[in-house]
Amino acid sequence: MDRHFKHRINAGRAAVMSQVDFMHAQFGRVASEWKHDNSRVTFVDLAISEKIFTALRESFPDDDFCSEETNPGQEPTRLKATYAWVLDPVDGTNNYAIGMPFCSISLALLRDGVPVYGFIYDMARSKLMEGGAGLPLLDGGIKAKIKNTPLDHQSIIGLHFPLKDEFLQVVIPLLTRFRTRSLGSSAMALAYVTNGFCDGIADFRIKVWDIAAGYALMEAAGGEFHFFGESPFPLREFHVHLPVVPYYGGSAPFCREFEKLLK
Repeated sequence: MDRHFKHRINAGRAAVMSQVDFMHAQFGRVASEWKHDNSRVTFVDLAISEKIFTALRESFPDDDFCSEETNPGQEPTRLKATYAWVLDPVDGTNNYAIGMPFCSISLALLRDGVPVYGFIYDMARSKLMEGGAGLPLLDGGIKAKIKNTPLDHQSIIGLHFPLKDEFLQVVIPLLTRFRTRSLGSSAMALAYVTNGFCDGIADFRIKVWDIAAGYALMEAAGGEFHFFGESPFPLREFHVHLPVVPYYGGSAPFCREFEKLLK
């Protein structure tokens, strides 16, 4: 690991953890508004985004910085630097605002447009998950990995609702055979696959900031990640109107089972 990469990992960890107390203090108490895309936003989302990026810019002024809470009227950002940061300051804002703890801070470090390290702070368990390709997945500082046992009646699958009819038809066999979880936080659901809580996940409604950190965690955990269409990585341009990037991922047994449904 070169010193520039290592320095960013340490700084990213510190920046995320510096916002944990603030996040917990406002949990379930903060007023919210609705954005242009009918998603919820609170001043906590905006404050965490600003504080994390302010801290990182002090050390890495030449990096690119991309947040879900970018002004929707802002021009697209061309990613020109070697390193870029992609942030979802509160993933699961609906949960957060009403007092359900399945929410997270999700921060990804990209190199040449590809996620190479991710941080997901799990508010429900008060633990930081982190890792990247060629490096271990750490769940609260303890090594973790993907669950790779054959699927059975105890297997747990992550899904995100509501679903369009064409996607519902694909996943109905999963609903009738396996246990299903919809957490209301795309980042948390993906993170729980990487540490072996769930066997796999399919998500059809997410944007790149929802998955950038989890993509890196999946590489660290030894799992699979498959996009239905073209991969958004390497990411060359960022704006809040980016299209959805449906995907499925998790253990090899889950991915083979899901591919049977697609056929």
